[in-house]
Amino acid sequence: MGHVLANSEAPNIARVSALLAGLPEATAAFTVDMQCGSGLQALRLAIMEIQTGASAIAVAGGVESMSRALYYLPPSVRYEGFRLGEQTIHDAFTRAVTRVQPPALYPGLNMGLTAEAIADRHAISREQQDAFALDSQKKACAAIAAGRFKDEIVPVEVADRKSSILFAQDEYPKANATPEGLAKLNPVFRKGGTVTPGNASGMNDGASAVVVMGEAKAREFGIRPLVRVLRHSVTGLDPSVMGLGPVTAIRSVLKQGDLALEDVDLFEINEAFAAQSLGVLKELGMLPGSRLYSRVNVNGGGIALGHALGSSGARILTTLIHELKRRSGRYGVASLCIGGGQGVAMLVENI
Repeated sequence: MGHVLANSEAPNIARVSALLAGLPEATAAFTVDMQCGSGLQALRLAIMEIQTGASAIAVAGGVESMSRALYYLPPSVRYEGFRLGEQTIHDAFTRAVTRVQPPALYPGLNMGLTAEAIADRHAISREQQDAFALDSQKKACAAIAAGRFKDEIVPVEVADRKSSILFAQDEYPKANATPEGLAKLNPVFRKGGTVTPGNASGMNDGASAVVVMGEAKAREFGIRPLVRVLRHSVTGLDPSVMGLGPVTAIRSVLKQGDLALEDVDLFEINEAFAAQSLGVLKELGMLPGSRLYSRVNVNGGGIALGHALGSSGARILTTLIHELKRRSGRYGVASLCIGGGQGVAMLVENI
């Protein structure tokens, strides 16, 4: 399981999840932290376990509860106690996004500034970012209204002392989003900047998982797989423009599979920021208005649906698989940028 904001409430959350799910105690489980790519990296590792014969069947995915990211005291308090005067409490999330790359080498860099850097590099305007964000919201809300996510969501009953609700629909999409509303939001990361809460992903909770096995094992159990994983890749780049990671990762898997962008029926490219997404699409030649853009995030993306860090890789792959089946497409690519300067991608084939 991918998981980024780990804490002592559920250490090695993969093992905790396996036991709570009723898997045999003999089942091994481990947790993966590759930032935003954790969920897809967990799947890559599951595939490699099966290919090497170390495992026959694996459950891989990710989980994140960003709303419960911890606040913590400085480490010195353990040894020195509280001294006279005010003390600082650290926010685990905001502190992490400045330390996913070493501050000694990249002082002052955080994830929002990487999006601003991409906007500067590719001359991506605030208006373009807001328009992309609004498009994501519209596509996600339309998909929800049409019931296109129902087959990939497992409803969860949430109970309190008086009643319970069946949680079966993503709550983050904003059906009331408008160009005027987005334009009123102030930039967050830089004075005069363009990245706002409206054109970036949010603080979200989520979980996702897929079952992986080899072809022979599927035949043994009479299971018809949804897709075949053809290729997968992780690439590295300058942390200050980490959001462009999908560019090299997608090119890598397509080269391995001897395919071109035009051969791919659907793309799920995680939307950490609108600026980041537009930078990726510009470098790949898939900007809004292009022929290939109609194949990108057709049911909305992270800006609308949310980006629960450790879960997102498996979530976008799950969405990709179901949409490929719905459209009878052949090839699909899922890809994410990764804080610290990496990109991950996976190429799958509908079968």
